[in-house]
Amino acid sequence: MLNNAFLDIHPEVKAALNEGRPVVALESTIISHGMPYPDNVTTALQVENTIREHGATPATIAIIGGRLKVGLSEQEIEHLGKSGLAVTKTSRRDLPVIMARKLDGATTVATTMIIAAMAGVKVFATGGIGGVHRGAETTFDISADLQELSKTDVAVVCAGCKSILDIGLTLEYLETQGVPVLGYGVKTMPAFYTRDSNFQVDHQIDSHEDIAVIMQTKWQTGMQGGMIIANPIPEEHSMPKDVIDKAIGQALQELDEQGVKGKESTPFLLSRVKELTGGDSLKSNIALIMNNAKLASAIAVAYSQK
Repeated sequence: MLNNAFLDIHPEVKAALNEGRPVVALESTIISHGMPYPDNVTTALQVENTIREHGATPATIAIIGGRLKVGLSEQEIEHLGKSGLAVTKTSRRDLPVIMARKLDGATTVATTMIIAAMAGVKVFATGGIGGVHRGAETTFDISADLQELSKTDVAVVCAGCKSILDIGLTLEYLETQGVPVLGYGVKTMPAFYTRDSNFQVDHQIDSHEDIAVIMQTKWQTGMQGGMIIANPIPEEHSMPKDVIDKAIGQALQELDEQGVKGKESTPFLLSRVKELTGGDSLKSNIALIMNNAKLASAIAVAYSQK
């Protein structure tokens, strides 16, 4: 654990870290930007409870009044949920500004990894990572999440990259950056709302114990960077591919027509996909997050015993 003057670690999380017990990091953009209130707060608290039920301590990460928070109170989660889009979506480039101005910030995958690593948390559960946006060959719209994965020693459990993105180009970029993409029990990359895609993961790994060994081996050798554990959405919550593809296609067209760009792209697309699927995508989103929290907890428990 690093001594950082800007870092506040919740007592429950600090005790777990000091005692070598398993901790799972959680992001906060999903609270402020990913879901409407009160679904966002309810889901955030359910995810934390799921992690506790599976033997680990949850550490939801955010920036409150310029302070880097590792572990939030229920009141802080409620504050982020109610404030919603008024909370700044904070990636690596935004961190010093949000901290210096003592503002509130919701952490993306990239900033959650940065702050988790500062505290010594090695496992992080999220919904889906950012990636290479469709059309990036002309827009150069590539999420900072991917570079962070190449430099920060945190394992990220996700349901693949968000299906609004270009999965093939995202995997190519991760390969270039040397980031292992491990499929939990699968050979193909999950596509967030659906269980598979036409793209292969680097390696299929069938047990959380083996994932913990791979994490330990990578970092013991001094190799920097994280890894992705791609965990497919449970079968019963997977959406029909044609339904989700149609909704994404329409949302992308509207994105272009309305000129939405940059960090606002993903929240806009996810919101429209939810509307176009009659809310089914939100139900799937919640289910896959819970599923990832369970796997992340199992991995964190196994890693803490190494």
